[in-house]
Amino acid sequence: MIPSISTTHFTENDFDRLAADLRQDGICIIRNLFPPEQIAEWANAFAQLFQQRQAQPGGLAPREQARYYLTLPWMAPFANSEVFANPVILRILDRVFYQEYRLVQLGVDVPVQGSDYQEIHRDFRPLFSDQIVTPLYALAVNFPLVEVTAENGPFQMARGTHVLPREEALVKVRAGEIPMESFYLQPGDAMIRSPLALHRGSPNQTAQPRPMVVMGYVMHWLHTANVDLTVPRNYYDRLPKQTQQLLRCQVVDQLPEAAVETYINFKY
Repeated sequence: MIPSISTTHFTENDFDRLAADLRQDGICIIRNLFPPEQIAEWANAFAQLFQQRQAQPGGLAPREQARYYLTLPWMAPFANSEVFANPVILRILDRVFYQEYRLVQLGVDVPVQGSDYQEIHRDFRPLFSDQIVTPLYALAVNFPLVEVTAENGPFQMARGTHVLPREEALVKVRAGEIPMESFYLQPGDAMIRSPLALHRGSPNQTAQPRPMVVMGYVMHWLHTANVDLTVPRNYYDRLPKQTQQLLRCQVVDQLPEAAVETYINFKY
């Protein structure tokens, strides 16, 4: 059981413990990080966007059966530094990334009714080989726009497998020595996780989509070919310099009217 932390009572010890959980388990949970009204605003905007993208050729990236991914457009309410540069999140990332890091991804994973278990996988390769433990050089921050229950497709992960060779970790998971654990979240909760930990999506057995936002942060030197951020110039120019430096993005005069998803090949 991962303990809950009130966002109004964070201490340095809280940040240290969350960072320690992340290093050891490959995951940490922050309860009630975002206010309910903010999540409700995102959920309403996302429902309209998802409906629009469903009707648009190439608007959604298929991720196995009845599961989709889409990159969020850099516009209200999604373009919000209180979310992507959230001070609680950054205080934890500062403790586990040993060099400068960048935000490179803002998207949503959406299983719908009829989805199945994903193949157990990682999202990144090790830096060198499985025989050398890879430090935390890439992290995903996830938060749901609806309550995540046993019925609507909870994220599942095997703790500690981010520091094990892939085949050894798979043997331990299949033997039940390391369980695939489901993570149930309320709107406003967030989790930070290592994409090298073995994980999978589970079936959404309800009639409603289960949108899970993903923000990807990586060390400044990591090449990320499959994801991108496109930010309008009038938004980017108003950001503080430090926040601009957090973003690895393409700055454009105007956002494209129709976005075609390319983030499809993501498993190792």
